[in-house]
Amino acid sequence: MMKCRHCAAPLNLPLIDLGTAPPSNAYLTKEQLHAPETWYPLRVLVCTACWLAQTEDFARAEELFDAGYAYFSGFSTTWLAHCERYVAEVVARFHLDSNSHVVEVAANDGSLLQFVMARGIPSTGIEPTASTAAAARAKGIPIVEDFFGMRLAKALAAEGKQADLMVANNVLAHVPNINDFVAGFAHLLKPKGVATFEFPHLMRLVEGNQFDTIYHEHFSYLSLTTVCRIFAAAGLSVFDVEELPTHGGSLRVFAQRADTGRQPRQERVDALLQRESDAGMLSASWYQGFQARSERIKNELLQFLLEQKRAGKKVVAYGAAAKGNTLLNFAGVKPDLIPFVVDRNPAKQGKYLPGSRIPIVSEERLKEAKPDYVIILPWNLRTEVIGQLEYIRGWGGRFVTVIPELTVE
Repeated sequence: MMKCRHCAAPLNLPLIDLGTAPPSNAYLTKEQLHAPETWYPLRVLVCTACWLAQTEDFARAEELFDAGYAYFSGFSTTWLAHCERYVAEVVARFHLDSNSHVVEVAANDGSLLQFVMARGIPSTGIEPTASTAAAARAKGIPIVEDFFGMRLAKALAAEGKQADLMVANNVLAHVPNINDFVAGFAHLLKPKGVATFEFPHLMRLVEGNQFDTIYHEHFSYLSLTTVCRIFAAAGLSVFDVEELPTHGGSLRVFAQRADTGRQPRQERVDALLQRESDAGMLSASWYQGFQARSERIKNELLQFLLEQKRAGKKVVAYGAAAKGNTLLNFAGVKPDLIPFVVDRNPAKQGKYLPGSRIPIVSEERLKEAKPDYVIILPWNLRTEVIGQLEYIRGWGGRFVTVIPELTVE
């Protein structure tokens, strides 16, 4: 039996079984279409000792975040605006200046650190994937191309690179050894340094039927209750939390060294812990029923696609996002039902979605094909995408989102 990757208790409470799928960011080239893909079981279990929801161990991080990793955060204007706002807020709140040092773990293509550098604040990005690290370096951002944990934290601290601020956006859920990862923050922070972490909130994921945000790259699905426990074990204390709209509902958690931090604990930490408890997140019954709700949504999508095919309507998708791959592979959708998916990222164009093998094309193809329906796979960017593609209404095209329920507009 698998044991919890935080507290080592046996895992016996299932959250969801999405069958099998290849890694969600393992996009295929034309040549790879002639070769087999590796599919892994995609199941999530919940620890009833510490309430950490986690995928079963099958895929290794090195296989998931390889040199050709194709997710570049800078292609979303919504995300860039989010990063710029964040930098302005933390610089003011924590009085960062040219004497400070900011370290971002999982810096991706430098979307966030570019705003730190623009303010003249020294920065270091840590990014293990070669493709995005190169894009960040092209912006003049110093990048350490490595996975973060205690080993790297000790090496950086020995070089005098301790941090006044550490940033970890959408990475806490992505690490297999969460204890070692968090301990690295406690080691690399200066005595009064602050770390912030953003990650999808498990409460919003379950209540919003967001099963498509489950994929192999996400090893953990986190509540504030569990994060406080993991952080405390690593020598960090949580002093503030914000609820964000990103990724269907995320938390931004503020932490400091438990031994030397001086930031006062805000009331909203305890208020959210109480809300999680009141919702039932500390009981097994809260996690039951998610499987059935997810299967209902899958069936609604298939019914919609089959009805449109029978009626001679054309349905395509927008956004070659990881969450879309989870949805399409769970539903067993192939190019006969969705002939192509449009994406703005040139690194994905000309490739194929893992599993479904649906071709990824540029927006020009959308204008040529004039489909009746466009399914927005990254539904968290729905408003941004509809704004970009408003012109499809000119030929009678309509937008479809599948999560939290099938909606046509």
